Amino acid sequence: MVSRKEEILVKLLALLCILAPSQGKGQRHSFPYLRPASSFSSLPQPHYYDYIIVGGGTAGCPLAATLSQKYNVLILERGGSPYGNRNVSYMQNFHISLADMSPNSASQPFISTDGVINTRARVLGGGTCINAGFYTRASPRYVDEVGWDGKLVNESYPWIERRIVHFPKIAPWQDALRKGLLQAGVSPFNGYTFDHLYGTKVGGTIFDDTGYRSTAADLLKASNPRKLRVLLHATVQNILFNTQGQKPKAIGVRFKDELGNEHKAYLNQKTAASEIIISSGAIGSPQLLILSGIGPKEDLERLGVKPILYNQHVGKEMSDNPMNSIFIPTKKPVKQSLIETVGITKVGSFIEASSGFGQSSDSIHCHHGIMSAEIGQLSTIPPKQRSLELARSFAQTKKDIPIEAFRGGFILEKIDGPLSKGQLTILNTDIETTPNVTFNYFSNPQDLRRCVFGIRTIEQILRTKSFADLSDVHNYSSEEVLRMSVQANVNFIPKHTNDTKSLEQFCRDTVITIWHYHGGCHVGKVVDQDYRVFGLDGLRVVDGSTFLKSPGTNPQATVMMMGRYMGVKILRTRLGKKAGV
Repeated sequence: MVSRKEEILVKLLALLCILAPSQGKGQRHSFPYLRPASSFSSLPQPHYYDYIIVGGGTAGCPLAATLSQKYNVLILERGGSPYGNRNVSYMQNFHISLADMSPNSASQPFISTDGVINTRARVLGGGTCINAGFYTRASPRYVDEVGWDGKLVNESYPWIERRIVHFPKIAPWQDALRKGLLQAGVSPFNGYTFDHLYGTKVGGTIFDDTGYRSTAADLLKASNPRKLRVLLHATVQNILFNTQGQKPKAIGVRFKDELGNEHKAYLNQKTAASEIIISSGAIGSPQLLILSGIGPKEDLERLGVKPILYNQHVGKEMSDNPMNSIFIPTKKPVKQSLIETVGITKVGSFIEASSGFGQSSDSIHCHHGIMSAEIGQLSTIPPKQRSLELARSFAQTKKDIPIEAFRGGFILEKIDGPLSKGQLTILNTDIETTPNVTFNYFSNPQDLRRCVFGIRTIEQILRTKSFADLSDVHNYSSEEVLRMSVQANVNFIPKHTNDTKSLEQFCRDTVITIWHYHGGCHVGKVVDQDYRVFGLDGLRVVDGSTFLKSPGTNPQATVMMMGRYMGVKILRTRLGKKAGV
């Protein structure tokens, strides 16, 4: 049992986290709509809202900010605040954020059944808090394929860009990539642009010139604070339904706060237009649907979940854009950079780069267990599967990686719109248990061919003058560079003796993620064109789980745009010209 004293202490700590000063800005973030979930019971009763958004992430924040202009909105976010978290706020701590295994970290690692280490965002602002920051729009062709209104799309992107997006001061590593791409034939150079264009370009970033990160959470500043409530550490257990009508209707949610206490929040039943909108991401959204009784019959029966609606497509046909990296030794340490330059090829293989792996001296000094940078990523393995032999293997792998690789950086290739598909399997009825996810990387041979094309393009880039001037790669053969990369790309896929001679094998053995997984709640199978869940009233899904393929080279711009787009569309549908947006 939690004592009253302990309960008060936890609430104070949660409130301090919300109001913590943003390091480097000299300002105190104090947003009246942010509260710990345990404060819910002290709010005025009854708890009725026009919109309840489950997940304050990349789509959920702009969606809530828009809807709150006219209606009462509640966001239930399972994570904490990004404000005051140096690992979130500073580019120099990007790698540390991904390694942070503490219970309330912004990044929650998981391992796909393929053996690839991945992560889920667990923080207000979602993936925009833990990603590499690159901002680029979807192509007009993608917008047409999805069926979006092009005019509203072109209004929604700038709404995001005015608030949190910048063009970078291009770093030396990124400039060398730009020159190398053009010399390798990935042309033309399209300059600085948010647009998705074949060739080479410099895109936008959510990091400013000082390396300070803006996130989707900052878009909530555009909300009506009197109509918005955001509860942090609010973990939704399931959707509540009224099953008395012709179709089941979503009426509320059941959630737990940071103390483990249970609450229920309900929609305003005075209007049929009130809705619950799930924005929990490609893993969280299908998981919540299934645990709420919406999913494949065999899954609901196996879990003992009361069925609301059978839909065999929930959690199916999930994809992840596979990434393979070439680590490049340099003559001297290079300046840190994340994604700024990209080469967009017509075969669907994109080329990007990052540099500078060192941890900063002013990063958070805390022990991340055996996930720490000094020891490796072993703690992503479930405890019962860890062994001394595996730990020794990880230590040896890291010891064998040439130090030169960490003085430099890497060039990566990734596959856009992989044809390989997988699925999600719910393990139990605990929403906090990450499901088993299978992506079946390179099960479709076309994906493998595109990977080989990307690797060969990188090999051409490495031999260009731009990288010869910056790197030490001329002292290594192509096979030696690949061997270095085999050791440095950490996953749980067995290596092969020929993985530096066969580029196909290299692709299979060194595949990692770039965190662009999507699917599980596809349009046309789980939701309609307006993202309403088929067969139900009062429930939508608005996030990347609805995507058939990931938009642009990097999806965050389009996911944020989607949140704004749907918010405006919902307001205009309900209010017409009175919407004023």
